Amino acid sequence: MSQTVVDIPGLPDGVEVRRSTRRRRSVTAFREDGRTVVVVPHRMSRAEIVPYVEELVGRLAQRERRGRRTDTQLHARAALLSRRHLEGRAVPSSVRWVGNQRRRWGSCTPADATIRLSDRLVAMPEYVVDYVLLHELVHLLVSDHGPAFEAWMQGYPHLAEARAFLAGVDHATGHGLGSDPDSGSDPDATVVDDPAGRPVGAPHVDLTDAVRSRSARSRRPHDPGPGADPLF
Repeated sequence: MSQTVVDIPGLPDGVEVRRSTRRRRSVTAFREDGRTVVVVPHRMSRAEIVPYVEELVGRLAQRERRGRRTDTQLHARAALLSRRHLEGRAVPSSVRWVGNQRRRWGSCTPADATIRLSDRLVAMPEYVVDYVLLHELVHLLVSDHGPAFEAWMQGYPHLAEARAFLAGVDHATGHGLGSDPDSGSDPDATVVDDPAGRPVGAPHVDLTDAVRSRSARSRRPHDPGPGADPLF
């Protein structure tokens, strides 16, 4: 097993520290199933871990406060997107963030017109969040991903860019990059000095570059057929 949980008394509730044999140069934090997970190099002592935990937990919370809309704001944004791109036809009864969608970016229930967005989107660009919102709004009008669905979506000016971004995230996560806790390539990771005291730069995964290369090969990465969108 590449990770082991470290028992450190006095940490805030909901914080879990894991030592990783595959992570040697950086420390990173991410959300997982309602917890904050901090992954550190296997050689790091308990005393060394605590300051990094405090720094990264604070940084993660600050980033989320800065970028996260409230559910009310999310609902208002959905209404605006419906008016702008769907002639106001999609009228959700509620729009909210949820923390239990780890494999889908969003979902909706046409029967009661409710929409849910994965909180993994919080730190992503606004045009990507808008794309997911619009995607679910269209599902209030069209149940599948066929031609009628695509016809509504074509009015979104960042359609190809948003799809490429999410496909890039999916690709990076599936290949041990991005937010993979063992990859050592999280752009939000804190760099740890090497044993000689020299700062070592953690590898940086730029998802924008990753998706550009994928987009050049295929207009719709991971698209198994016309109109299909496996990310939702």
